Amino acid sequence: MEAYLSFNGNCAEAFDFYGKCLDGKTLFSMTFGDSPMGAQTPADYKSKIMHATFEARGQKIMGSDMPPGMPFEGYKGFSLSVQSNDVEAGRKMFNALAEGGKVTMPYEPTFWAAGFGMLVDKFGVPWMVNVEQPAAKG
Repeated sequence: MEAYLSFNGNCAEAFDFYGKCLDGKTLFSMTFGDSPMGAQTPADYKSKIMHATFEARGQKIMGSDMPPGMPFEGYKGFSLSVQSNDVEAGRKMFNALAEGGKVTMPYEPTFWAAGFGMLVDKFGVPWMVNVEQPAAKG
């Protein structure tokens, strides 16, 4: 399964931000203006993203801006989760994603993780960053 995020007119900005935070890239992007619906698209919406695919750390997220006339209702009931095997790499991703957003649980060791934190990024998307405890050697 892959997550599909709808944005309030800032999908391209969000995917650029995620690229910097997660060392990823946008693989595909089409605007409403470049789509077959381009002629019917209001002028102020032609540069908004109709569909984009982003990839980082071997995982994909797809997204778009809400179509003209459709309300953006925010994000509720889920978090995007990013995993790392390195505590400092996890901290770096967490701090980068938190820039301009809101930390809801500081990044720190927990009973289940060597590092874990929760945040809502500057686009309103909730995230969890997790670094699992090393496996016990037996």
